[in-house]
Order: sequence, then C-alpha cells, then structure tokens
Amino acid sequence: MAGLAIRAHPPLLAEAQSSRLLLYKSTSTEGKAHYQHQASLRPNSPFLRSSPTTSPHIKPATVMGAASDAPAAGQEQSLSQAAAKRTLVFTYGTLKRGFSNHPLLQELSSAGDAVFVGAATTASRLPLVCGPYRVPFLLNLPGSGHRVAGELYAVTPRGLARLDDLEGVSRAHYERLPISVHLAEGARVDALAYYAHRGYADELWRRSGEKGYPEYSHAVAAGYIRRKDRPQDVTFLDQIRIFCATVSSQSA
Repeated sequence: MAGLAIRAHPPLLAEAQSSRLLLYKSTSTEGKAHYQHQASLRPNSPFLRSSPTTSPHIKPATVMGAASDAPAAGQEQSLSQAAAKRTLVFTYGTLKRGFSNHPLLQELSSAGDAVFVGAATTASRLPLVCGPYRVPFLLNLPGSGHRVAGELYAVTPRGLARLDDLEGVSRAHYERLPISVHLAEGARVDALAYYAHRGYADELWRRSGEKGYPEYSHAVAAGYIRRKDRPQDVTFLDQIRIFCATVSSQSA
C-alpha cells in the first residue's frame, strides 16, 4: 500500500482545507497577524478579499487532491459548520499510509467519513514504543521520548466510531485522548490520538527500556504481525502482559 494517498470528493477536500484554515486562524496568533500584514500590503487582492481565513502559510496543495481555489466568503459559514462535525485525529502507527490498517481510512475516505489533512508532528515529546508483534503504542507520558511524526485526518462521528472499534477503546486496549500537533506549515492544532491504555502504559515504557522512536517507520515496524495471524486464544491485553513480563535487551 506504500505511496497510496487518500483522495476524497472535491467538496470534502474543500471542507478539509477550510477547516485547516479556520483552525490555523483561531489557534495561531502568528497566522492571523501574517494574514493582516499581507492584506495591508495587497488590499485589493481578490484572493485575500474573497477568502479572509486563508493564510499564505497554508498551501492548498498540502491537502491531497485539493481544488486549487479557496472557498468563497459566502461558503465559509456552511463549510465551517460542516467541518465542526468532524474530529481531527492524529495517527502515528499502522493507520498511516503504506501500513497494514490504512485500508480502513481509505474505506472511510471513499464513504466521505475521513479526509487526509496533512503530515503532523506532536507538539510535545511523547514515547512511541513497540509492544508484542511490533504493534505501535503512543504513551501518555509527556516529556519523555521524541516529538512523534504522523498524519492528521478529519473524520466524521461515524468514522470516529470505526476507529474506536479498531483501537479497542471499549476493551481498554487504547484510549482516545487530546493531543496537540504541529502541521507542516507550522500551525499548532488540537486533535485526538489513540494512546496505550493507562492500565499498562507504565509497564510498557519500562519494558521498552524507557526508549522510544521518533516515527513508526517501515524499519521500526519490521516483524509486525497482523491481528489475524496472531494467536487467537490469547487476548490482546494478555499478549501485552506476557510481553511486559519478559526481559528484553533494552530493559536488561
């Protein structure tokens, strides 16, 4: 699946683009100041006049398959209302493009329930470790590890429910918690991420020798075993407990 990019219908892409611009303006003082400065330099620019939330820092091409034209001013309210129904989700592991669970996001994209927003990096240092079968886990231990690279998506409530199911939220596998990330353009936005559940996160960190990765790359993921190929008579939580109980070269 490497190199495959999510593409959605133009209205959804325009919506995602508009959402990014609105988020940038509302969460970044430098974004607003830069726009006002540009407007003063080019007061008659139809681009700035018709799209007041557009900042030169946000490039439409960053959204995969985005239309070249920014939404007109009259469309902003309806687009922002539609965007408000979506949730920004930061993915750092197997949901990323080119990894084993990305087909779910492709399916959601085809149904209009997910839009790729762009590459992103966590604003804070967080531990990214691998558990049993090279499954990735982000640990809610700010200040440890690295600023983790990943991808940001805007998903509908239906899409979020599908992700919750995949991540086993109701089964205490992962928990969905807030996270702040930086987009490639520099804007800082608030999103959600699936962290390792607090019930085993500390043990997993110790088992990993308190060392994390800056990115779940293909090299880091080498040896990953898909869920269907794992022992079916052992629960996911038991697999984690067994993994944490063993001694590794990192933690020895």
